[in-house]
Amino acid sequence: MNILELHNLKKYFATQKAVDDISFNLKEGSIFGLLGPNGAGKTTLLRMITGIFYPDSGEIMLDGKKFDPLNDIRNIGYMPEERGLYKKMKIGEQVLYLARLKGLSKSEAIQKAKEWFVKFEMESWWNKKVEDLSKGMSQKLQFVTTILHEPRLIILDEPFSGLDPVNANLIKEEIYNIARKGSTIIFSTHRMEQVEEICDHIVLVNKGKKILDGSISGVKNDFKENKFEILIDYNGESNDKFKFIEKGQGQAIIKINENTQPNEILQYFISQNVQIHGFREIMPSLNDIFIKLVENTEKAREFQKFN
Repeated sequence: MNILELHNLKKYFATQKAVDDISFNLKEGSIFGLLGPNGAGKTTLLRMITGIFYPDSGEIMLDGKKFDPLNDIRNIGYMPEERGLYKKMKIGEQVLYLARLKGLSKSEAIQKAKEWFVKFEMESWWNKKVEDLSKGMSQKLQFVTTILHEPRLIILDEPFSGLDPVNANLIKEEIYNIARKGSTIIFSTHRMEQVEEICDHIVLVNKGKKILDGSISGVKNDFKENKFEILIDYNGESNDKFKFIEKGQGQAIIKINENTQPNEILQYFISQNVQIHGFREIMPSLNDIFIKLVENTEKAREFQKFN
């Protein structure tokens, strides 16, 4: 079941097309990566999903119904990249205040806040002010305020910014736990390795346009280049089945021709009495795919501009 559907969303600012006819769906319980370079339109898109901005055209469907910001916002938790906390307010009071705005009773808010403060070892923070916290500490606090009311849709914009490895892992495990309980998470970041590790599905936007939409495994499979690493000692040359990209002591990178199967390569080396110690396909990283697609989009735009 899709918890969120975006249909042909557009948002223009003066002459800038911040979001230009973008559509995609999010399945319930998934961890979804929204990617793109600076200025791609990600923040504008997230702000429309949370009701901060209204689209110029298009439609947002939440849980099968047209999105109603006034009523549906209680089912959404949004953690912006910029800190959205009151610096002078005591932390405990602030957490309770934000939880009450999301519909929790005072007793519910206190109970859930205490549970999360214990889990994240934040008990001593209750009477401190946000301005007294480090960047990493305020990031943990903002995560707690985002998920405290147990929203069905959670939007995390650069959630690991400023966190040390221990606390980053703590947040990551909670993201998994929340998704397992049925909430859907939109995860926006520039860190491609985090996306590969955490997300099920991704959308890549650039200059307001969607340029990629698919599962992590599907996207990587679409962009693979038939390259393989093979651990062998072999002094021969390329042939009509493959060519060497790199060759070193006991190791080589080869590219298999389009109509050749990997098993044929293994059979070839066996027929040459070559001992094979390892053989694996080299899949492209999301970072490589990201750079390739963004650069190709820019080149296409330049071509259109001058032709």
